[in-house]
Amino acid sequence: MAMEYESNNWIWDGVYYCPHLFGGLMLTAALLGLSTTYFGGIGLFPLSYLGIFHTKKREKKRIRVYMDGCFDLMHYGHANALRQAKGLGDELVVGVVSDEEIIANKGPPVLPMEERLALVSGLKWVDQVIVNAPYAITEQFMKSLFNEHKIDYIIHGDDPCLLPDGTDAYALAKKAGRYKQIKRTEGVSSTDIVARILSSVKDTKGSGDNNSSLLNGDSGERHQSRSCQISQFLPTSRRIVQFSNGQGPGPNACIVYIDGAFDLFHAGHVEILKKARQLGDFLLVGILSDNIVSEHRGLPYPVMRLHERSLSVLACRYVDEVIIGAPWEVTKDMITTFNISLVVHGTVAESNSLLPGETDPYAVPKSMGIFRLLESPKSITTSSVAQRIVANHEAYKKRNAKKVRSERKYYEDKTYVSGD
Repeated sequence: MAMEYESNNWIWDGVYYCPHLFGGLMLTAALLGLSTTYFGGIGLFPLSYLGIFHTKKREKKRIRVYMDGCFDLMHYGHANALRQAKGLGDELVVGVVSDEEIIANKGPPVLPMEERLALVSGLKWVDQVIVNAPYAITEQFMKSLFNEHKIDYIIHGDDPCLLPDGTDAYALAKKAGRYKQIKRTEGVSSTDIVARILSSVKDTKGSGDNNSSLLNGDSGERHQSRSCQISQFLPTSRRIVQFSNGQGPGPNACIVYIDGAFDLFHAGHVEILKKARQLGDFLLVGILSDNIVSEHRGLPYPVMRLHERSLSVLACRYVDEVIIGAPWEVTKDMITTFNISLVVHGTVAESNSLLPGETDPYAVPKSMGIFRLLESPKSITTSSVAQRIVANHEAYKKRNAKKVRSERKYYEDKTYVSGD
């Protein structure tokens, strides 16, 4: 009897998994008057019962994609690359290259692993991070991506990534047929940002000033030409929409407001934004205009232009909305307009000297009892990051010279690449 039951299992499996096929066979048998014993002794179902069979619904496999990088001096170009990568799958795993690998292949990083990790983890599109990823996709690492991390595709931009020996860092992934390409974000790169800072140092040396005084902000240098710092970024409304959450606060939401320059977006910014977000339901961030920043801090600040800084902040997972070109002073009208419940500011910030006739920008929220000073989790500032480059400027000049050549070749050979 057991043998007979087992011999009929294939039929039941067929009925369950292929109902339309077996239903058709049974219907044909019934019409032709064939004996049901042909079907292993199964009693033929009346036609009215044929509709009860449904195919077993299987959950759609979630596509996991992988993208790696150094993410040094992380900017909106990095963020946009990861946003595009996430669009090619359901889950984005990001590999952060180790300090040692960066030194061996590109030169010294400006930001150590701890800071680069905080920046990558703070992006709204990132689901998982692999620490100390190799600079080149080796066969062993690729196998671990496919088998251990269940990666379906490896992603990179349309710009070439070459190893010191001139070979393609993603050759193995391409050979395996598991490689996908995204469009590079034009107008910015870590090389470009370093060049903006180094050019300021060069100009200052020419005028006989001290390097550190410039990087700490020197309002006396406002006459200095800023042609060397002009951003090549072309902001569009589409890009801002792509970075935006597209949702406003709920009717009874506690809206927290924090403002600043957020120049050279760094780990200190991520941590203070995370802390501010925890105080309410909706975090509104005011991005000070270029004029306000340069007036209070002097040149070369801001290193990044207003729209560049706005996109970097919008990419942060803790930010719900930004005011592009926020006023210096938090007014009563502004608090009412945005229904702000709490205004916060970190204890670690750039020194913002008040201009003649200016008052405390937070006087109004303080008088309303809705101002709070937050202990900054990190002591990093934009000036301290820039100072790292200046302190080691010879090494960065050498690194940049090599990168500038490859960048120039990329633009010379550049063709249109679809994507966003």
